[in-house]
Amino acid sequence: MEASDAEPMNTEITPPTSRRRRKKSMVWEHFTIETISGSCTRACCKLCKQTFAYSNGSKVAGTSHLKRHIALGSCPKIKNLEKQQLALTSDTKADGDTIEPTKRRYRTSSFGYAFDQEQSCAYLAKMIIVHEYPLHMVEHPAFLSFVQSIQPRFKMIDVNAMEGEVLSVYHKEKLNLMQVLGTLPGRISLTIGLWTTSQTLGYICLSGQYIDLDWKLHRRMLNFMMVASPHSENALSEVISVSLSDWNMKTKLFTITLDNNCSSHDIYSANLRDHLSNKNTLVLKGQLFVVRCYANILNVVAQDVIASIHGIVYNIRESVKFVKASPAREEKFSEIALQIGIPGTKALSLDVTTLWNTTYIMLDAALEYKEAFTFLETCDDNYNEAPSADDWKKVEVVCTYLKLLYESANTVMATIDQTANIFFQEAWKIQLELTNATLSQDLMVSSIAKEMHEKFDKYWKDCSLVLALAVVMDPRFKMKLVEFSFSKIYGEDSARYVKVVNDSIHELYIEYVAQPLPLTPAYIDQGEANHVNGNDNNPHTTPNPMGDGLLDFDIYLSETAVNQATKSELDQYLEESLVPRIQGFDILNWWKLNNLKYPILSKMAKDILGIPVSIVGTGCSIFGSGTGSRVLDEYRSSLRPETVEALFCAKDWLQYLPTFTESPSTMFAKLEF
Repeated sequence: MEASDAEPMNTEITPPTSRRRRKKSMVWEHFTIETISGSCTRACCKLCKQTFAYSNGSKVAGTSHLKRHIALGSCPKIKNLEKQQLALTSDTKADGDTIEPTKRRYRTSSFGYAFDQEQSCAYLAKMIIVHEYPLHMVEHPAFLSFVQSIQPRFKMIDVNAMEGEVLSVYHKEKLNLMQVLGTLPGRISLTIGLWTTSQTLGYICLSGQYIDLDWKLHRRMLNFMMVASPHSENALSEVISVSLSDWNMKTKLFTITLDNNCSSHDIYSANLRDHLSNKNTLVLKGQLFVVRCYANILNVVAQDVIASIHGIVYNIRESVKFVKASPAREEKFSEIALQIGIPGTKALSLDVTTLWNTTYIMLDAALEYKEAFTFLETCDDNYNEAPSADDWKKVEVVCTYLKLLYESANTVMATIDQTANIFFQEAWKIQLELTNATLSQDLMVSSIAKEMHEKFDKYWKDCSLVLALAVVMDPRFKMKLVEFSFSKIYGEDSARYVKVVNDSIHELYIEYVAQPLPLTPAYIDQGEANHVNGNDNNPHTTPNPMGDGLLDFDIYLSETAVNQATKSELDQYLEESLVPRIQGFDILNWWKLNNLKYPILSKMAKDILGIPVSIVGTGCSIFGSGTGSRVLDEYRSSLRPETVEALFCAKDWLQYLPTFTESPSTMFAKLEF
C-alpha cells in the first residue's frame, strides 16, 4: 500500500483494545491509529509519520503491510538509523579504510536493525577481552538468558569457538599494529616486566614505546610470552630476540627498560648482544641500552626504609585502629587534640600495607597527633601502643625523605605524555637531598639517609646519563640544567661529569649524521612553510620547486655550504637561547614545529624522548607497581599460552580504538532519530 499524501487529521487514538480481541502484534510499537472520517482509520508510523490503510467500516486491512514497512527498511528513518549503526559497528583498519561488513545479516522485526551473527560474535569476543571476563561465560545460564532476551536470533557459541574468536581479534589487531610500526621513521624502545604463576612457569611482558610521524607518544604491548624459567640467564635474551624478529624490528631497537626483577646481565647475554652489534644498532656502544625503571626504584627505596622501622609502623597502625574503632573513641581523641592545641589539619587514616604511599600518609598524619597519642596512653588503660619519643623522631626523619619520593611519583603520574625529559628534574633533586642527608651531623638522619641513598645512588650512576641526554633535548633546559644540577651534586668535580654528558650528546649526534635522511631540498613549498609556522591553511598554493628560476641559486648554496665551516644542528641548538618555561609547554609539538630546522637533531630527539624511563604507563599508579613479579590468576594460568598472550595484547590494543574510547552517551546520541 502506498503512503497517503494528504495530511492526516489531528485526532489520534491508541489501538483499540477489548476483552475479545487485544492487539498483540509488535507493529503497534511503531504505529498509532488515526481516525480520518467516521469509521475510516489509518495506521501512522511513529518514526516517519507516513500513514497506511487500516480499516474502513467493518473491513480491516491487517498488519502485513505495516510489518513490511518496518522489517524491510522501507521506513526512511529506519534506513538512516541502520546506516548510522553500520558506521559505528564497522571495523576500521589502522590506516582509516573501512572493511566491508559481512553479508550474512538478518533484520529484526522489532527494531529494524541489521543483525549479523558473525559480527556479534566478534564483539562478544572483544567484550570478553576488554573486561577480562572468563571465556566460559558463554556457557553461563544467566548470560545465555540475557542474550536471548535481547536478540533471540543470536546463536551462542561454545568455549572453543569463543577462544577462536579471541585469537582472530588478536591476529587482526596485530596486523594493524605491524603496519603502523612498519612506517615508523625512528626507533622503538622496549619495556620488560615479569609475571609468575602458581606453577613453575612464568611470563615475560614486552611493550614498545615510540613517537610517531605526528610526534605523538605511544606505548603498545607487543608480546606476553610464556617461559619455563623467567629468571634464567638466557630467558630474557631469547624472548627479546624472538620479539624483534616477530615484529621486524631487529634494526630499530633503541633501549630496553627493566623492572627490578630483571638483571642487565641477562640482556647482555652473548647471543643477543652479538646480534645487535653486528647490525650496528647499539648507539653509544650500548651505554644507553639498559634503562632501570624509575617507578620501581622509588618503590624499592620507600618500601625498604618503611621496613627498617616496621615495629614503629606497626604501633602507629594499631594506634590508629584503636582510635577509629568507635565514634566515642574518635570523639575522645579529638577532645584531647583540641585540649593540647593540635590544629588537626590532617585526618587519621589506615594504610594498605602493599601501597607505601598510604603508609606514608598514615605516618605523616599520625605524626601531627604524636602528643595526643602519648596523652591518650596516660588516660586510657585499654591503650598501650603509643610510640616513644625516639620512635616519633625516626618517623619524622623517614617522612621527610618519603615525602620526596611521594611528590616525585605524583609529579610523574600527573604528566600525560611521560617523555624521557621529565625524569631528570625529579631524580637529581632526590639524589641531591639524600647525598646531603648522609653528611648530616645527626646520626639518626645520616643513618636513615644512607640506607635510602645506597640504592638510589646506584640507580643514579646507572641512569643519570640517559636522563641527562633526555633533558638536553628539552629546549627549556638544554645543557644548562645539567650544569646547574651537577654543580650542586658533585661540587668542584662537576666539570668532569658535565663533560661526559656533553661528549656523549655530540658523539650520539655524529652517529645520527651518518644515518641516511630523507631528501630535504633547500626549497620548501608553501604548505610545509605554513606548517612550520603553525598555519595549515592556504592549501591551494602548490608552487613547482623546479620552475621558480632559482636553480643556479641552489647550486650556489650547495657550493658555499661545502666551502664554509658551518655549525652543526646540535651546536646551533645548544647555543640558542632557552625557550621560556611556560605552563603547559608541549615538548613534542615544539620538535614537530622545528623538524625542518633540525632534520637530524629532531630525529635523535624523537628517539631519546621516546625512551620509557618508567615501565608504569600513563594512567597507572606508580605506588601499586610493587617490587616483585606480578602474579597471573589461577584461571588465566590454566589457559593455553597463545590464548593468554592474545587476551593480554588484544586488551591493550583495543583500548585505543574509537569504538572503546568513545563515551556511551556520545554513541547513543548518534543513534537518535
